[in-house]
Amino acid sequence: MVANCRMARLMNVEIYSRRHETFRVTETIGHRPGIPPRSYGVDLRNRWCDCRRFQTLHYPCAHVVAACAKVNLNVEQFVNDVYTLERTLRVWENEFPVLRDLSTWEVPSTTFELVPNRGLCRNPRGRPQSSRIRNEMDIREKSDGKVVDYAG
Repeated sequence: MVANCRMARLMNVEIYSRRHETFRVTETIGHRPGIPPRSYGVDLRNRWCDCRRFQTLHYPCAHVVAACAKVNLNVEQFVNDVYTLERTLRVWENEFPVLRDLSTWEVPSTTFELVPNRGLCRNPRGRPQSSRIRNEMDIREKSDGKVVDYAG
């Protein structure tokens, strides 16, 4: 959130509709000459931003932070409950069973044996064998008119 607030200070915000809570946010960060700055549409009512981070993470992106700062809205109202401390503590309030000593574990014996297929192993020596399927393109003509098959 701190990084988004820092980036939001460097953005230009235009209010499209205060009633509908829509904005046009233009980035001025890293602006290079000859390349127009990027601009994003922000709709606070529908929790939507053109950068798609807001919809994906359910967390305000820098564009949303900039739009909220423009109209003096509390940006924390747009943070999903998943990110709250209360929700995090609720996840960890469950008790975990104590694991017994590893030496007392019952491990079932293996009921089958894995045997490698030697036919799938590569030949470690020599030239690799071609696996190409030969066809009529592999037949070339000799200069004296006789047909020679180089397919081997």
